[in-house]
Amino acid sequence: MSGTLQERIVTEARSWIGTPYHHQAAVKGAGADCLGLLRGVWRAIYGQEPERVPAYTPDWSEPQGDERLMRAALRHMLPVRLEGAEPGDVLLFRMRSGSVAKHLGILAQTGAQASFIHAYSGHGVIQSALTAPWRRRVAATFRFPEETS
Repeated sequence: MSGTLQERIVTEARSWIGTPYHHQAAVKGAGADCLGLLRGVWRAIYGQEPERVPAYTPDWSEPQGDERLMRAALRHMLPVRLEGAEPGDVLLFRMRSGSVAKHLGILAQTGAQASFIHAYSGHGVIQSALTAPWRRRVAATFRFPEETS
């Protein structure tokens, strides 16, 4: 895969578009949820996932108020400000105010036509406009590391 790391991430994420939504899955063309999309892109870039992902429910750790997804992102990626985000960066979303971050996507384009790629229940892997309602839900933004340990 040629190009910068960020370009390779976006290219790989776009290759997942059309994959059906399937909770806990991470197989391009067969099924993925939002974390599965990120896991698949990570494998394509680095060869293997940085840690084993335990089973999780659709509500993640919301009942406990546990920021599991945020902590995992902090272990393996570099935090960046949304204002400085570039295509290829990972967006974590809080689907409701005050809830844990439990959805994620990969920024595909910035500027007036900003968009992101994510796996969304009922839609599969799609590219969506990063509209004001989505932007308001961004809890954190992360960048893939240049190298993994």
